[in-house]
Amino acid sequence: MNKPVLALLGLFLSSVAAAECEINVDVGDSLQFSPDTIEVEASCETVTVNLNHTGQLPAAAMGHNWVLSTDADFEAIAMAGMSAGLAGNYLPADDDRIIAATPIIGGGESTSVSFSIAGLDADESYTFFCSFPGHWSVMKGSFKIV
Repeated sequence: MNKPVLALLGLFLSSVAAAECEINVDVGDSLQFSPDTIEVEASCETVTVNLNHTGQLPAAAMGHNWVLSTDADFEAIAMAGMSAGLAGNYLPADDDRIIAATPIIGGGESTSVSFSIAGLDADESYTFFCSFPGHWSVMKGSFKIV
C-alpha cells in the first residue's frame, strides 16, 4: 500500500477507536431526553454533556436541566431540591450525591457541564434526570461506564 493510503487508513482507524467523551442531549417542551441512555467509555478522563432545549417555553414554565447521580440517590436529590426553587436549579446546595448538573434552561437555550468520571464505578448504576418539580419521575435515563 502507498503512504497516503496508509495515512488515511490510520486517521480513519484512530477516529473510530477514539472514545466518545462529549454527549449531546436534546430536550423540548415534552418530558423526554434524547438520548435516554448514555454510555461513556471508561477511557474518558472528562465527559461533557451539552444540553439543548429545543422547545419554546421559558424555564419557569418548562425548564429542564441534566443531573447525574447514582440510581439510589436520584429520587432523594429531586425531592430535596424542590425547596431550592428555580433560582437554585431545583437542587439542594452543596449536595455531595450530585455527580454533575447543568443549570435549568428554557426553550431555545443551551448549556453544558463537564465532569471527571475517574471516581465512577462501571459496576454502579447511575441515573441522569431533570430536577424540575414533577419532571424527575418520568424524565430520566441511564448513564453507564463501559
